[in-house]
Amino acid sequence: MKMAEELQRELRSINRKSYPAYKGLKGAYQFPDYQLFIEHVQGDPFAAPSALRIFVPHSKAKFSERYYWDKCSKVALQDALLRRFAEISAKFCYQAKGSGKSGVIQVSHCGQEVLERTACEITKEGIHIRFFVGFPANGRTINSGELEKILFVYLPKCVEMSLYHRKVPERETEQVICLKEDQRVIREELKKRGLIAFVANGSILPRQSGNSDLPMKDAVPFQSPKSMEITIQLRHRGSITGMGIRKGITLIAGGGYHGKSTLLEALEKGVYDHIAGDGREFVITDDTAWKLRAEDGRKIKDVDISLFINHLPNGRNTRRFSTLDASGSTSQAANIIEAIEAKSQVLLIDEDTSATNFMVRDELMQRVIQKDKEPITPFLERARDLYEKAGISTILVVGSCGSYFYIADQIIQMDNYCPVDITEKTRKLLKEYKKPDCKAEGFALPSEKRSISFGSSVVRRKNYRGTGMVEEHEKLKVMGRESLMLGKEQLDLRYLEQIADREQTQTLGYLLKYAKEQYSGKTTDLTALMESLIRKLEKEGIGSVSGQKEIPAGMAMPRRQEIYACFNRF
Repeated sequence: MKMAEELQRELRSINRKSYPAYKGLKGAYQFPDYQLFIEHVQGDPFAAPSALRIFVPHSKAKFSERYYWDKCSKVALQDALLRRFAEISAKFCYQAKGSGKSGVIQVSHCGQEVLERTACEITKEGIHIRFFVGFPANGRTINSGELEKILFVYLPKCVEMSLYHRKVPERETEQVICLKEDQRVIREELKKRGLIAFVANGSILPRQSGNSDLPMKDAVPFQSPKSMEITIQLRHRGSITGMGIRKGITLIAGGGYHGKSTLLEALEKGVYDHIAGDGREFVITDDTAWKLRAEDGRKIKDVDISLFINHLPNGRNTRRFSTLDASGSTSQAANIIEAIEAKSQVLLIDEDTSATNFMVRDELMQRVIQKDKEPITPFLERARDLYEKAGISTILVVGSCGSYFYIADQIIQMDNYCPVDITEKTRKLLKEYKKPDCKAEGFALPSEKRSISFGSSVVRRKNYRGTGMVEEHEKLKVMGRESLMLGKEQLDLRYLEQIADREQTQTLGYLLKYAKEQYSGKTTDLTALMESLIRKLEKEGIGSVSGQKEIPAGMAMPRRQEIYACFNRF
């Protein structure tokens, strides 16, 4: 490893040379209290910025081992340090001048959720921070004086203020760890008490707007109905009281714009822990919960949807159903079966985004269209068996379909963002109406194993001179949170609403690419593949599937459910 002084000399020796001379800087450098790794150097000032890593040994950082002794605390500390490093480095972004991306200091943007990311990693040896820097140039001529400012002035200040215990307020670190540990206590209590969700009194559920995940100002704080109120003793905060949602079938009813979908959206994001000040810090949902909906046009491959759809008029096999352009009902049926395969114990459904013919058939429609002419068994007639025979609970937002009242274990009415338990009131009213068909015969979950086939991961193209052919692996491109492309195949992930971050989508893309390269031109068991990939992530870390020599920044841990969902759409 070279010393920092050697890097300084190299910088001064290449000033005003052609931009490719920056490539010679790649390597490791020892600074007084940390190490700097230049892992990738961009080709020109207009290309993606260069990849850097800083390593601070624990002997220098001096954070107490109590803050990272287990996975839960470590993820919380990593998240807090990354946010602090990003906040401080933002002050120096573009302070160094030049063309294109010169002077940019690009650090992972953390949202309201606390996620495990490659951008900050705490190992047995110390703290790693991965980020990007735009190496400065005038045109395509090196301006190493400006890079020297970044590497020898700006970055040391960022490290000093964010990665050393003596500069990070003790109370701030304590609060982060204590919040994470209290959130873990609630998750453990859910399992002990037979609950699938908890919403603390005082939580702020509404968001500022559709494109902002920040809490709405002056929003009505959540207050649990007394009949659903529970109290949990936390490790640090003391006791906390809020609404506990039991296993079974829970309906969220109410008039339009009264907060039904807002509550469901908070619950769907409750599979993740949130930062202090978000308003949903103590909105905790079973971490296997899957928000699903109708998804017209999605691809389905060999999914057994016979639990819901049978006897199609064209004779198509619904036990191994495939299509490149699913309807609303077939897509929602497939989404439920895939959720079960991914070991989800809770289904989150909003009537507004569901296929009506999949959810219910009213009495008049049943009389007009005879049962033997209707291939769809509505969710209404399967929901109770899903819970009673398979242990899968449902939380469902309803606004127009009263038939679901007959199968509900608990019914919450949202009235101006305030929940009211109307379970008993509704049951009394139900006696005045004729009960619809609520249970279909022949309940059986799919038992047949599914496989997944991969084409070749290698593509042939002309070399840069056009004189011959070269072979290379397919390229991966991630277009934000909602879409990725591997080779020529694009995956639309916009309806996987629990993907919280673009970096999770990046990891999903790397997982697909890794699997396709491992099984190029082969067919393998889908569940076995999924479980092996999940074990690899848990044992070797997120970066292990990137296929790169150095772990890249810009990856975040996805849930098992989104991994399954991504591969099911490939």
